[in-house]
Amino acid sequence: MTQIRIGSAPDSWGVWFPEDPLQVPWTRFLDEVAASGYEWIELGPYGYLPTDPARLAGETAARGLRVSAGTVFTGLHHGPGVWDATWAHVADVAALAQAAGARHLVVIPSFWRDDKTGEIKESDTLDAGQWGQLTRLTERLGHEVRERFGLRIVVHPHADTHIDTEENVTRFLDATDPDVVSLCLDTGHYAYCGGDSVRLIETYGERIGYLHLKQVDPAVLAQVRAEQLPFGPAVARGVMCEPPEGVPALGPVLDAARKLGTDLFAIVEQDMYPCAPDRPLPIARRTRAFLRSCGA
Repeated sequence: MTQIRIGSAPDSWGVWFPEDPLQVPWTRFLDEVAASGYEWIELGPYGYLPTDPARLAGETAARGLRVSAGTVFTGLHHGPGVWDATWAHVADVAALAQAAGARHLVVIPSFWRDDKTGEIKESDTLDAGQWGQLTRLTERLGHEVRERFGLRIVVHPHADTHIDTEENVTRFLDATDPDVVSLCLDTGHYAYCGGDSVRLIETYGERIGYLHLKQVDPAVLAQVRAEQLPFGPAVARGVMCEPPEGVPALGPVLDAARKLGTDLFAIVEQDMYPCAPDRPLPIARRTRAFLRSCGA
């Protein structure tokens, strides 16, 4: 049976950016995530937590916390011309994650529309050539990150990106080498885009390398779709909700994951940017208690 390690992330404290006056200070995030009963955390946006490895290690150890992964954003469908800039960003995050003892690097594709203004930056559909660039360069990224930093990349399907729906996620998985590319299944984003997390785990279980636990409010999602809102305003409206009030049901997701026979991290991420500073802690405590009731 799979061992599932539960954690949380700065995202669940309304943190999307390295610096933002609407976000809680990083010290408060660390204090409160530990007080909520979590042992594992992600780094969040690079620069939010200390980037000096020794300081980060001291701050996390003092609170009994450990790091599961770092996160990067990429636009690899644009081809080799973006590789150098992408790698510079990836290398910084991967080096810090490695120093912190993490084993994974979460890779999120770039957005096709601005997540604040809704401005369309490019087509929401890739052509065959762009799909080829995306898959080839993601495989290269997975190989380089593994060889240089000893981390495994886990690609994160995300709303308003080109890896979003079941069709696009399975197309991506079918076109990439499982030896170097795994999936970070975010249950909220996948439901937001119409996907069934349990079915994906049962069908592509060998590709699931990491989980983000998240739920969507179906009523708010219906409004988002009707108004064609971009992801940022959708979050501000409350499309990502506190478990167990939304979908998908997380108990069946965890049950399916346990049957995979491999160790997995399952990191709680309730998108809440922006939010009142006193809101995240009680939600985090309730969510941790709920997940214990699911056997996690």
